[in-house]
Amino acid sequence: MRRTIRLTAAAAMVSVLVLTGCTNLAASSGSSAAPAPADSGSSDKGAVALSFGGLDIQVWNTLLDKVGTSVEAAGYEFLSDDPQWDLQTQISDWESWIARGDVKAIMGYPVQSDSMVTVTQQAQQAGVQVLGYASAWEGTSAAVLIDNRNDGIHLGESMGEWVNDKYGKDAEVPVALLGYWDTDLGRERSEGIVEGLKNVGANVSITEHSVISLDDGYKAAQNQLAAKPDTKIWLSMGNDPALGAYQALLDSGVNPQDPDVTLGSIDATDEILDIVKDPQSFWRILYSPNLQDIADAMSALLIASAGGTELSDTTLASERVTADNIDTFYVK
Repeated sequence: MRRTIRLTAAAAMVSVLVLTGCTNLAASSGSSAAPAPADSGSSDKGAVALSFGGLDIQVWNTLLDKVGTSVEAAGYEFLSDDPQWDLQTQISDWESWIARGDVKAIMGYPVQSDSMVTVTQQAQQAGVQVLGYASAWEGTSAAVLIDNRNDGIHLGESMGEWVNDKYGKDAEVPVALLGYWDTDLGRERSEGIVEGLKNVGANVSITEHSVISLDDGYKAAQNQLAAKPDTKIWLSMGNDPALGAYQALLDSGVNPQDPDVTLGSIDATDEILDIVKDPQSFWRILYSPNLQDIADAMSALLIASAGGTELSDTTLASERVTADNIDTFYVK
């Protein structure tokens, strides 16, 4: 059965807003105006904020909803924004939060970490603790970290072993790498994937595509097939580009159970899990942290920071999704 996947960020956002009842998603207009708070009303305990580089990533929308629910239950107002991958917009949003006077903590995934150092210092000087998600940078008080490089290495090694078993080492096998090198998470995962392929001695020729969204993944797969139509091996550092590439392959006529094609990626969503659950699906390799664990760790760190509790880093690793554990990765 062929599957149809939403291929525009706008459509993905509409779906998320419907599913979550439009809670906790305050979009930034890109202007200098303050980001709109989540519709939770003011709180005597103050507010906390969560800022991702953009809201075109399905996993991040899931985390926003879960974290927002938890911090509101703890008595804090929850704020968020959508910088749309514009650095200056994200900086302006943070400055607006700092100026409010009631924001206790800001957790963020910066568009560009190094460029957030100054506004991070401004926040700390104003008594607003800055927390990292997925990575830390100069001035952060603590972070919920993801072992991005090792996650990439594990994916690359698993795919390399599959290539060795399927194609051997005599002929060079073309590989499409849907990576991203403009953020710490994307760069570490992408470099890790290449390292993992080398670790197991896979004889591959890698074509790198810089992608971040569903549309990016779809277009990258089209370009890859146009340049190298015999490409059978696909690797993605994230879920959205992988979904886009998967749909592009189906649209090009690839059987979803083609035994010669393999797609591997990091980060599980319910939509991806439904595909991987088919034991004959060519989406054969998936590594992911548990989203509920991430949301719990983020919520706990924000609440601890707002409450003046001693802080410490938490590091979460991905594990391979298998038939035995796949049900535990679905978002409840």
